[in-house]
Amino acid sequence: MLSSSPGHLVLLFIFLFVSVLAAFSEAESSSTAFLLFGDGAVGSALFGVLTRKRVFAVAGDEAVTAKRQKQTDEPSLDALPDACLFEVLRRVQGARARCASACVSRRWLALLAGIRASEAVLAAAPAVPDLNREYLGDDDEDELMCDDADSERTFEGKDATDARLTAAAVGDALRGRLVSVSVRGSHPTRGVTDAGLSALARGCPALTSLALWDVPQVTDAGLAEIAAECHSLERLDITGCPLITDKGLVAVAQGCPDLKSLTIEGCSGVANEGLKAIGRCCAKLQVVNIKNCAHVDDQGVSGLICSATASLAKVRLQGLSITDASLAVIGYYGKAITDLTLARLPVVGERGFWVMANALGLQKLRCMTVVSCQGLTDLGLASVAKFCPSLKLLHLKKCSKVSDGCLKEVAKSAKILENLQIEECNKVTLMGILGFLLNCSPKFKAISLAKCIGIKDICSAPAQLPVCKSLRSLTIKDCPGFTDASLAVVGMICPQLENVNLSGLGAVTDNGFLPLIKSSESGLVKVDLNGCENLTDAAVSALVKAHGSSLAHLSLEGCSKITDASLFAISESCNQLAELDLSNCMVSDYGVAVLSSAKQLKLRVLSLSGCMMVTQKSVPFLGSMSSSLEGLNLQFNFIGNRNIASLEKQLWRCDILA
Repeated sequence: MLSSSPGHLVLLFIFLFVSVLAAFSEAESSSTAFLLFGDGAVGSALFGVLTRKRVFAVAGDEAVTAKRQKQTDEPSLDALPDACLFEVLRRVQGARARCASACVSRRWLALLAGIRASEAVLAAAPAVPDLNREYLGDDDEDELMCDDADSERTFEGKDATDARLTAAAVGDALRGRLVSVSVRGSHPTRGVTDAGLSALARGCPALTSLALWDVPQVTDAGLAEIAAECHSLERLDITGCPLITDKGLVAVAQGCPDLKSLTIEGCSGVANEGLKAIGRCCAKLQVVNIKNCAHVDDQGVSGLICSATASLAKVRLQGLSITDASLAVIGYYGKAITDLTLARLPVVGERGFWVMANALGLQKLRCMTVVSCQGLTDLGLASVAKFCPSLKLLHLKKCSKVSDGCLKEVAKSAKILENLQIEECNKVTLMGILGFLLNCSPKFKAISLAKCIGIKDICSAPAQLPVCKSLRSLTIKDCPGFTDASLAVVGMICPQLENVNLSGLGAVTDNGFLPLIKSSESGLVKVDLNGCENLTDAAVSALVKAHGSSLAHLSLEGCSKITDASLFAISESCNQLAELDLSNCMVSDYGVAVLSSAKQLKLRVLSLSGCMMVTQKSVPFLGSMSSSLEGLNLQFNFIGNRNIASLEKQLWRCDILA
């Protein structure tokens, strides 16, 4: 019976080829035999038409013994020179057959990995189809592949080896579907090296995205192979690769002109010349992220920014030894920059931020983040707000010299500012925030204050309290000095709040929270009260009664005074609630039963983690919520593994964390 499998065809060809080679070896040299094969006479005869394998019925032990003896006497495939086997393997048709060939031995895998997609010999389609042949359609071929046909692959930890990377490249060599590869970490002894990258480059020339995270054995040679083969590369992320230097980046710049996004982090070998080359050659570059590269300084950053001035839209610089000069270049040449992040730049001073703003080049800047930059002062921040007219989001973290003095000027100058985030800026106080809200534009929507020691109760409220009707989102997290008195003032000045996050405010009680609830006119949608351990059922009941028709997200994690009474109020008043977090609350099986009985309540996510009073008695009630529940957290309680297994069958659509 004939077989149309490409794998059988390859094995038949190899068998015949070895036989021919053995015959010729007695009469002529091996080079003459190779020339005869290389002429294509044998190859075209074998690969032109699929032949069916004959099946003989072997009778008796003598025939079997004779057959085995004959196979033993035949030449071994290991005797074939690499050049001959290369010619055989590059004629293998189809991903399934290539994968099967790659599984024979490491030698075959290595040879297949060295075959470029352009070097593979494709069989010509017959002019008239042979109806006696059996064909595999494209869909069947996909199902039988040894590797997934996904366009993205990730190799992580112990799975990140040259062999796996090579196998993926071999399986995709004739298909061209693999366009994104991420290598995260590396096998401790057989990690990814230049050989793996070389195989990937040869097998996947259509690659558009490559990420190498903590791959210490990859060098410039591997990166040069990618640059030489993958000319369509658009995104390159190199993190924790100490052996990659400017030489590798120069190769990428010359070979990948379509590069749009470049991330270099923790690469001690990268300096300035590579960044300059990227700026000169990659005219489409839009995103640059350079972090913790000790040898990158003003020359590299300035050269990159100057050359890519027309396209560069997003820039992140962190942990670099750049000075005020680089910020001046950004301010003058960053005409297309819309998102700018400056973090841990110890040498940059006040003059750098002032010059950057006054250079008038950041007219399109919409989002700016400054983290741990001691050079940012009130003067520099006020200049940024004044000369960056498109600024919508301003995020300041660990900027110890920023104080109340500039907030009023920022509010007046930033005409379209929508979001202000201040974290660990201890000179900012509640008085400064009130002054900002009194002068902010009608487009201002969100303010976030986190871990600011200066945000605490004020002795007396100002004579004129601002009313910020545009504010929709308020976040005050982990500010230990913020108590009921301050919260009552906030409620008075923000009547249109929709999202409230008071996480970590352990000093807030019902007396401060109730006025905020009453003053909210538009209806609260998302409320996070994580860690507000002094709030009781009275506050939750008042919240859901006043805003139950709009409330969609409620988090009460760590509110140890919340009991089943709150769940009863929620089940009666809420009809839009989709996410409810009751972690570490004093709720019990009765409360779970009440929630499950509320027909109008369609919870998608429910967390009962750490609720010690929730036991196996809650299993039937949780099972009855199968129509809507998508996520359920049951960690650290007394339901038991057997009951969890039962729930998994009932809630088969739900992700259960236990």
